[in-house]
This record gives sequence, structure tokens and C-alpha cells, in this order.
Amino acid sequence: MARAYGSSATLLLKRETAYGQAASGDYIRMPFNRCTLGSEQGLIDDPVLGQGRDPLAPLQDVINDEGEVVVPMDPRYLGIWLTALFGDPVTTDNGDGTFDHVFASGNEALPSYTVEVGMPQVPAFFQHTGVVQGSIALEFQRSGAAAATLGVIAQGEVRNDTSQGGTPTSLAFTRISQFQGSITRGGNPIGNLTGGTLNYSNNLEKIETIRSDGKIDGADPTVAALTGRIDVRFSDTTLIDLAANGTPVDLTFGYTVGNASVMFAAHEVYLPKPKLAVDGPGGVQASFDFQGARNEAAGRMLDVTLTNDLDGSDYA
Repeated sequence: MARAYGSSATLLLKRETAYGQAASGDYIRMPFNRCTLGSEQGLIDDPVLGQGRDPLAPLQDVINDEGEVVVPMDPRYLGIWLTALFGDPVTTDNGDGTFDHVFASGNEALPSYTVEVGMPQVPAFFQHTGVVQGSIALEFQRSGAAAATLGVIAQGEVRNDTSQGGTPTSLAFTRISQFQGSITRGGNPIGNLTGGTLNYSNNLEKIETIRSDGKIDGADPTVAALTGRIDVRFSDTTLIDLAANGTPVDLTFGYTVGNASVMFAAHEVYLPKPKLAVDGPGGVQASFDFQGARNEAAGRMLDVTLTNDLDGSDYA
């Protein structure tokens, strides 16, 4: 009997023309580190009395199909996930073989996708329809492989014995290391920076209508949230003064590899005043758990500029 291994698992994806309707044709084969997207249906204890002390058979509850996908930071594939998170980008040809794809926060409507998680050894191929991306989380540190954690919600799952992804296509794959990352304020590197995080969420609201199949009717974006943290060795009071005065700052989190890059530009970020604790003879560290807000001049809270050699057709 064959056993499923993550080393042989596949993740295929294609944009849907209508929410919840499985995409047809050739899917894109996506690289990933981990995937917990899956459908689950719990059980409800039967409340009926008068039938003796032994319980009656439990009832089936509604279906929940959601999870996380951890993907490597890559300047081409990342554009597909950013389209799912923000909507279609505005693409500009730079005239040198590269293109800028600009994604903006605050779009009212988000695209949906069909995602297939395949276990070919069994074989079992789990096709998730109506997949909407709710969030992205990045962690910046000195070393390691750069990755993004994506939160997704699907409408439902169907298990097939064969793949429904046609003949999958692929993009050129470029890995990004953590040392190629940067966090800047006002275009300048933040001094004595030791680490940081960036989290953006669409705060999806599941439309949980009464349906005979137990599925949701959709997942709609509500008020977005931008949060994160920057960790610095305490060497001056610049950031603490900005926090104490309630002065917003602009922060940019990004990665650059060759002619490709991705930059998350938060236009208006508020820093809390941190407590400085001396825990021992080592250096004193300050951590700022920030919150983002809409910047009136920019007209939004966050812009993401992805620069690569794709013309944008792969993101439509």
C-alpha cells in the first residue's frame, strides 16, 4: 500500500471566473513549504432524551475549509499570491526587461481561486474551490530562507482520484534568503535593527448562510489591518521620541535579489512607546509593535511593488 509523503505532494492553483466554480484548463504548479488547507466537518452531540443512558448517533456539523500555506519568497510566484490578497496590480514596463507590478490595499473585491492539493502516491487529489486569501505574514531575521505565511478560506473541498489541473505550467523559480531583506524608515536603513515582522489581513468575514450542503456563500473583506514589530538594539532615542509624540512614520519592508525585488511600503505607521528592560549584562533591546493606518496623501495604507521580468499576464 502506497503512503503519502510531503516530498511528493503538489499544490496547483488557477483563478476562477466565478466564486466557487472550479477553474478548468491548465493550472499553475506552485512551490510551497507547508500547507494546512483542508476541509473538516465536526460532530454535534444528539440532545434527545428518553432513549436510555447510551447516546444516540451524533449529528454532522457545518463544513469549514480553511488553513495556511507557507510559501518561499520568490519574485515571480509571489505575484500570484499578492493578486489574491490585494486584487489586480497596475503593471508598468520599465523598458529594461523588467516590469513593476503595484498592488494597493483597500480594494473592495478580491478574486477567488481553485487550489488542488495532491497526494499522488495514494492517489488522492483534494480540490478546494472558492479559495480567498485573507492574510500574509512575513518575518525578517538575519539568516535563513525567506518565506511568507498565507491565510486562506475556501468554500468547499472535493476529493478526486486523478488531478483536475490539466497539464500544469511553471514559472522560473528564484529563492530569496533572509540576508537579502531590508527594513527602512523614510528610505533610510533603521540602525541597529535585529529583526521584524509584517502582517497584513483583509479580515475576511465568512458568509455563513443556511445551506443544505453546509458550505459558506463567500468570504468578504472588511476593515483591513496592518500590524508588525521591529526590534532594535537601544542606541538612541529617535524611535522612542517618535512613539512618545504619536508621530507616524513610513516603513518599507522588502527583499531584493538581482534585478527583482518586492517592497511593502506602509505609508503611515504608529509606534507604541516600549518598555526598556535590562535583563542582564548583554545589550538592551527595544521592540516596537506597530499599527498601520490610511495615509490621506497616498489614499491607502499599504502599497506593494513587485519588480520582475513578467509582463503581468500570469497574474490576471
